Amino acid sequence: MKLLNGRELAGFIKERQARQVRGLIQHDKIKPKLAIIQTSDDPVIDTYVRLKKNYGTDILIDVDIHKIPQTESKKLIAKLNADKSVHGIIVQLPMDNPEETDEIVNAIAPEKDVDGLGERAILDPATPMAIHWLLSGYNVELKGKKIVLVGNGRLVGRPLARMWRNSGLEPEAINSKTRDRSEKLRVADIIVTATGVPGLIKSDDIKPGAVVVDAGTADDHGQIVGDITPDIRERTDITITPKIGGVGPLTVTALMDNTIRAARDSPQAE
Repeated sequence: MKLLNGRELAGFIKERQARQVRGLIQHDKIKPKLAIIQTSDDPVIDTYVRLKKNYGTDILIDVDIHKIPQTESKKLIAKLNADKSVHGIIVQLPMDNPEETDEIVNAIAPEKDVDGLGERAILDPATPMAIHWLLSGYNVELKGKKIVLVGNGRLVGRPLARMWRNSGLEPEAINSKTRDRSEKLRVADIIVTATGVPGLIKSDDIKPGAVVVDAGTADDHGQIVGDITPDIRERTDITITPKIGGVGPLTVTALMDNTIRAARDSPQAE
């Protein structure tokens, strides 16, 4: 088994980002700042917010966490949009009332939408960018391959499908309710899954030599788990993300890359 170690790649990128931030602070007098709006009280979400906060501290990006009721989100976003010291804004998903997600995310100013999820977003979505970095970093060829994306969520599946189709690839998108899901998976060269359904993909669903990116996250009795069954990681004939340290570290890295870019392109830098 070959591991797609996102943590290792993130380490190299992190060094470059730290240099960029120091340059912004020393030469341009700009201290990048990211605002995270959290409306759910959930241990999985708490973990991801903490990772972002710690990463930002390491590379000298200020990360402000605003834990508020969802009903106050748009009012806070308007305030942050107008704050010139804030360069990036994200809403930590999922929200308690997901029906309002589009409206709230689209309230973020496009130049500050560092998750890249709004309809007018300028920057690439962080998690799809992380997956692309991960596969590129390990020289996984995408052209001419049978690619199957499992899940059509706004964080991973939907924007990744759009990103890859725009680059000339032809991924097939399915979900947890697709009836012939196993048949489609068994012929896939590359599988990217992000449904949040623990154990959705079984070992029999994956052919020898396949590349598997498990970007699913769910809380299973207090533990963060992905979409695949544990026995899949015992196989020696596939390439796969590790249980911990696959897409996650690079997603935070991509988010911070967008924050640095937003700070560099902000009116302060002119």
